[in-house]
Amino acid sequence: MTHSLDSQLDQHNIRFVRLLWCDNGNVIRSKAFHRQFLDEHRHTGIGISMAQQAVPVMLDGVAPDSGLGPVGEAWLIPDWQTFSPLPYAPGHARVMGDMQVGGQPWRLCPRGFLRRMRSRLADAAGLQVMAAFEPEFYLLRRDEAGQISPVDQTPFAATLAMDLSRAVIDDIADALVAQQVLVERYYPESGPGQYEIAVRYGEALRAADQQIALRETVRGVALHHGLRASFLPKVFADQAGSGCHLHLSLWRDGINLVPDGNRPGALSAIALHFIGGILHHLPALMAITTPSTNSYRRLQPHSWSGAFRAWGLDNREVAVRIPSNPTLPSPTHLELKTVDASANPYLALGAVMAAGLDGIQRRLDPGAPLDVDPGTLPEAERQSRQIDRLPANLGEAIAHLSQSPTLLEALGTDLAQAFLAVRRAEWNALGTLDFAEEVRWLLERY
Repeated sequence: MTHSLDSQLDQHNIRFVRLLWCDNGNVIRSKAFHRQFLDEHRHTGIGISMAQQAVPVMLDGVAPDSGLGPVGEAWLIPDWQTFSPLPYAPGHARVMGDMQVGGQPWRLCPRGFLRRMRSRLADAAGLQVMAAFEPEFYLLRRDEAGQISPVDQTPFAATLAMDLSRAVIDDIADALVAQQVLVERYYPESGPGQYEIAVRYGEALRAADQQIALRETVRGVALHHGLRASFLPKVFADQAGSGCHLHLSLWRDGINLVPDGNRPGALSAIALHFIGGILHHLPALMAITTPSTNSYRRLQPHSWSGAFRAWGLDNREVAVRIPSNPTLPSPTHLELKTVDASANPYLALGAVMAAGLDGIQRRLDPGAPLDVDPGTLPEAERQSRQIDRLPANLGEAIAHLSQSPTLLEALGTDLAQAFLAVRRAEWNALGTLDFAEEVRWLLERY
């Protein structure tokens, strides 16, 4: 790797290597070192204050009761398997960082958490998760007065939108492919200036790394076109929100275990139990998968956002959708809709895996699939079918997570304390803001 890395740095005239991490405020951050000091950082990385994992999204300070403070240093160790020159930032390259303290993995490292959940799922059930995040985002213009507006006023899947934004989308796709992130599909979404890009699935850690790379690339390329890109869940009050649906499948020995091999079109028992675990823990999971105050402005009934605790086949109003597939065996995977791109993808995917594993181990039953919009059912029928309206705000989700032994144990004491402290600080600071002020704070954080 040493010779290959040096060759790539020379070939692409790299000046700076950006060492990335995604914190508990779910902001992608980086420290960079110059090429001429590679030998000093190749194995030891760059130091950061431990308190960086207690910084909420709205300020450069430490959240109260996080267990972290001014004392303590963690080290971002480059994972050189993730190294990539940045096509949208000539002379710069990116590598994901793993956090260590005293030469050992730090329990507060998000990538380390996902690795632990990956190992737990393999050890306990012999399973591997393959996954992909499916993000939506807005392309925006900002005028001299600082006001934002979408780049177009087109409807869902309009070919006019494809023509209007062809150049920027082409550049985004080319930049992703150059970083080995394979773009499968894209299309204009329901909101004006809103787009969705779907990338090829991969092993769990790679899927989360790809989500970081995609967020970075979309924003970086948009800047070259004089635009801003935002993955904020709700940018415009009267327009569609932006989700980041999580698609995943369960594998063992190279075989996809989601379909029932004996019943075409049906789910296997292990997939049903996994869904049962997700649904059982979903109110608590939402503090991790939809972790911003803004997330809950998107999560409304009749908006295809997954606002109800239910599952169904090709039902876009339930939290867990099972997409149909013309190929066999089908279905191939499940889709968790109650996710957005304000989430730290390592924590979100790892927590979903922990919830699903609990469902497998306890053989949790997700109930019957729902084939109607749950928002149209009378309240009494929803109650009889155990279809709940999911938390309506971040404060409710925080309360559920703080009382979830399964997820708190999976996170571990230190990570859970810091993560909850950051969520509470954000809820206390942002939870009472009106919509316009909230968007002003968060638009360019995500």
